[in-house]
Amino acid sequence: MRNCNDLADLIGRLAPEDGIVETTLERVSLVRSSSRTEPVHTLYPPSICLVAQGRKQVTISGRPFLYDPSSFLIVGIDLPVIGAVVSASPEAPFLCLRLELDRALLAEIVTTRADMPAAEQSSPLATSAATPGLIDAAVRLLALTEDQAEARHLAPLAEREILHRILSGPHGALLRQIASGEGRLGQIERVVRFLRGSYREAFAIDDLAAMAGMSLSSFHEHFRAVTTMTPLQFRNHIRLQEARRMMVMDGLSAAEAGFAVGYESPSQFSRDYVRIHQLSPKRDVARLRGQDARFG
Repeated sequence: MRNCNDLADLIGRLAPEDGIVETTLERVSLVRSSSRTEPVHTLYPPSICLVAQGRKQVTISGRPFLYDPSSFLIVGIDLPVIGAVVSASPEAPFLCLRLELDRALLAEIVTTRADMPAAEQSSPLATSAATPGLIDAAVRLLALTEDQAEARHLAPLAEREILHRILSGPHGALLRQIASGEGRLGQIERVVRFLRGSYREAFAIDDLAAMAGMSLSSFHEHFRAVTTMTPLQFRNHIRLQEARRMMVMDGLSAAEAGFAVGYESPSQFSRDYVRIHQLSPKRDVARLRGQDARFG
């Protein structure tokens, strides 16, 4: 059975330079960092993050989640977090495999699992022990990037195995609720997906509550409980994250990026940016250009 050393060797070979590498496998990407990174506000998509070497920490609402080769991170919905690589060096870089969750595939698998727990999952983000079986399946999945003929047939099987193993674990209920739309997470996830795709547009809270199938007061309570934010704060985090990407990667000015993501006032954009990132857009972008912003 393959282990974390095998996974680290594969990631190191496929991602020889620091940064994020999109593999030839759908929804599978790799992250490498040869040094620790500063905490960065970022948006994590629904995904599973398996670390082969090093350690990373993400923080939501002041609560830290550490994950390393002994554990993995599960993110159930698009979630603004603060992330930082906390253990890495040129000799032993941080190496991570990220598998974005396919909601339709999860739903298909859940329908075949009569044994699935239906307990309420209180958090959209969790860490869990990385079992030998899970790591072995991840190595087999990633190894298929080197054989495209086999990948077409075998990658879906390896991905299914990974999801089955996680669904059988202590946080399987989190994935089940996202797959089926059940419970509080499933209801809020519908709104989060809408805000993620329509962050440039204005919205009415009443419409969001109706989308979640909740009363207005219940929606406010549950949205904050799941995301630690109000809907407006959540939308602003998404706007600011996208604006930051535009400034760092595309070279847009602060005013250009602010207008592009939906702000009508450059001064309001700058105020919100400083409130979230603790630096002005200009100073933050200068800092990030010396450190790959995608490591967040």
